[in-house]
Amino acid sequence: MKTINKQILKNGFIALDKSEKNLNLINEIEKLKKEKNAVILAHYYVDGSIQDIADFVGDSLALSQKAAETTADIIVFVGVHFMAETAKILSPDKKVILPDLNAGCSLADSCPDKEFEEFIKNHPNHTVISYVNTSAKVKALTDIVCTSSNALKIIESVPKDQNIIFGPDRNLGNYISRLTDRKMVIWDGACHVHNEFSLEGIIEQKKLNPDAKIIAHPECPKPIVTISEFVGSTSALINYTKKNEAKTFIVATEPGVIHEMKKLSPDKFFIPAPGEDAECACSECEFMKLNTIEKLYTCLKYEQPEIVIDEEIRKKAYKPIKRMLDLS
Repeated sequence: MKTINKQILKNGFIALDKSEKNLNLINEIEKLKKEKNAVILAHYYVDGSIQDIADFVGDSLALSQKAAETTADIIVFVGVHFMAETAKILSPDKKVILPDLNAGCSLADSCPDKEFEEFIKNHPNHTVISYVNTSAKVKALTDIVCTSSNALKIIESVPKDQNIIFGPDRNLGNYISRLTDRKMVIWDGACHVHNEFSLEGIIEQKKLNPDAKIIAHPECPKPIVTISEFVGSTSALINYTKKNEAKTFIVATEPGVIHEMKKLSPDKFFIPAPGEDAECACSECEFMKLNTIEKLYTCLKYEQPEIVIDEEIRKKAYKPIKRMLDLS
C-alpha cells in the first residue's frame, strides 16, 4: 500500500495494472461496490459511460446530500475535488474517495483561501456568500453557501441594508446582482468552461437552427446569458429541455450534460455551444474528463485517493452549508 500512496502523490491516481487490462471493469466495479458497501456518485459533466453505472447522477451538492442519506461506508465521487470535499463535509463518518486528485476546478482554484480571507478583511461588515464551487477552506470563511439554483433566494434572504461579498464566480454574481438590483462586492473568478463560449459561434448556430432554443448556465458571461431563452442551473436546464416543446436546443454549459438530456428526451436534438477555441467544437471541462472507468475501478479497489479534511475546517465549512439548507 505504501507504493500506491507514493504513486498517488506523484500521479494523482492509481494506474491500471497490466494484469487487469482484460477485465470487464464494469462488472468488477459492481462487485467491489457491493463488497465494500460503496455508493458511486457521478456529476452530469463526466463521461456518459460513468453516468450509466453510477448510483446517483446529478449536481454536486444534491449528490453529496443523497450520499449522506445512504448507509454506505464509502462514497466514490466521480467529479472534481471540491465536490468530493463537500461530500466529506456532509458525511464525516464515511470514507470519501476521488478517482483522480488532479480533477480540480478552475473556478474553485480562482479563489485561494488565503487571498479570499484577505479580501474579506478588506471589506469588513459584509455578509460573505460563497458559491458551492469552492474549497472547504473557503467555505469555512463563509457565512452562507449557495448553489446556482438557489443563489437568487439566498441573496434575497439577506436584508437590503446589509452589504454582501459574493464569490468566486463573477458571472453568476453579476447575473444575480442584475436580477435583484443588489450591489455586491464580487470576487473576480470564473469557470473556464462557461467563460469561453463563443458568442459569434452560438449566434451562427442559431442562424443554422432558427427553431432551436438557446439555454445557458448562469456561470456564462452576460452576452451569452442575454441572448439565451432560458438560464438556469444544470438540473434546471435538463428539466427545461424535458418539458419544453422545442425539438432542438443549443446548450451553453459543459456538454457532458447532454448525455442525460438525450436519455430523457431521445426524440430531441442537442447542439453543444461552441467554444472560442477554433480547434474544439465545444467547451469541455478537462478536469471532469480526467475521470475514467479505469480510474474509478482502481480507486474503488484500493480505496484511494482519499479526501481528508481537518476536522476544525470541516465543522466551520458545514455551518454555511447548513445555513443555506435552512434558508432554501
